[in-house]
Amino acid sequence: MMRWWRGRSLRARLVILGTCGLGVGFLVGGVVLFGVLGLALQRSIDTAAESTAREVAALAAEGRLSDPLPVSGGQLVQVVDAQGRVRSASIGADRLVPLLQPKELAEARKGNYRYVHGSRATVEGPIRVVALPAGDDTVVVGRPVGEMYRSMGVLRGHLLVVYPVLVIAIGVVGWRVVGAALRPVEQLRAGAESITGSRRDDRLPVPCSEDEIQRLAITLNGMLDRLSAARARQRAFVADAAHELRSPLTAMRTELEVAGRHGIPPDLVPDLLADVVRLSRLVDDLLLLARADDAGSGAAPAKDRFAPVDVADVLREARDRSRGARVPVTLVLDDGPDLTTLGEHDALLRAVANLLDNAVRHAAGRVTLTGYPEAGHAVIEVTDDGPGIPEVDRERVFDRFTRLDDARARDEGGSGLGLAIVRELVRRHDGSVTLADAGPGLRATIRLPLTRALIPAP
Repeated sequence: MMRWWRGRSLRARLVILGTCGLGVGFLVGGVVLFGVLGLALQRSIDTAAESTAREVAALAAEGRLSDPLPVSGGQLVQVVDAQGRVRSASIGADRLVPLLQPKELAEARKGNYRYVHGSRATVEGPIRVVALPAGDDTVVVGRPVGEMYRSMGVLRGHLLVVYPVLVIAIGVVGWRVVGAALRPVEQLRAGAESITGSRRDDRLPVPCSEDEIQRLAITLNGMLDRLSAARARQRAFVADAAHELRSPLTAMRTELEVAGRHGIPPDLVPDLLADVVRLSRLVDDLLLLARADDAGSGAAPAKDRFAPVDVADVLREARDRSRGARVPVTLVLDDGPDLTTLGEHDALLRAVANLLDNAVRHAAGRVTLTGYPEAGHAVIEVTDDGPGIPEVDRERVFDRFTRLDDARARDEGGSGLGLAIVRELVRRHDGSVTLADAGPGLRATIRLPLTRALIPAP
């Protein structure tokens, strides 16, 4: 059964569920209607019989009983004395034999109305009998209900005929209505199937109806816009990477061709090694960013290899690596406070080293490296006295292959990946990196959570 149900289409399942639900509702409603109608008819018969019994009892109390009794509506009325004899009766009622036997008469006097067989009064169908005490006598009123039963049978037959037709009609209408409601969904499916990703303007059709389907189509088209933008960024990234790799490779080829024709001059080897080192560093940077993209920008980084790292040691090592740089790097560090964070030593060292390389490249005469604790964070600042970065560009420079100068000189402009790598490495450590004006120059600030801030209080 479940396999059959899963094999049905959504349209069929919705129609089956809707038709079954309405069918059960109509069935319950028909049964309730039939029962309520029967009770209402019985109540009306009892009310009319009680009214007739009270009128006859009033005549008996005044001693004005006539023979036959003046009643209407096809009712059978008898006045029975205490010995069970019929004192008076209406036309059509038996004048010798009471409608109720003695035990039945005693129960009826207590208000327990009952049905008796029509053979007691030579009528077809059952008789509804009501009894009302009138002193020592009892007024017995019977109303044949065979006609009512026949009417109820006709109603039942009509319901049994109309009900299946109504259910089938509901199923047909439901099939058409659900098909019309799901038609936009089918259009979305067909549109999604036709999207191959080769065109930038591939979009899903948006229905005219202002409902959930239209909002779904708009949301999916927004997702396609974001995917298209991501593909565009990826293509631009590949193009920029190819451009960046072309310059060192061309230089290496030229130098090797010159070396092949004229021998290898001693002063050419350092230049060749510098190009190789720069190319290796660029490839490493591209690999790091590619892995970051593969993991997803919104995904939480793997922290199973994280360990306590002394930020002060990272800063000292970064300063030592910068000895002999174009401008001196000054380390300002208070050895008192604990600057321990959870992370990877090499990753944090690379982030700080990238900031120092960027600062040394643009500094006029000095670079300062500072570390201190603040509000549960280890703060690292790299300050230079160079031209700085305009405020409108301080966020854009973290994009890959972004340079504020138009020239792409490899000796001065770098690869344009340094700050992007810094942001990615700091993000892995749940930190942040910002740029601010140092007046003059630029101040790059990294904030990393301290180890004690990462451990919940007991």
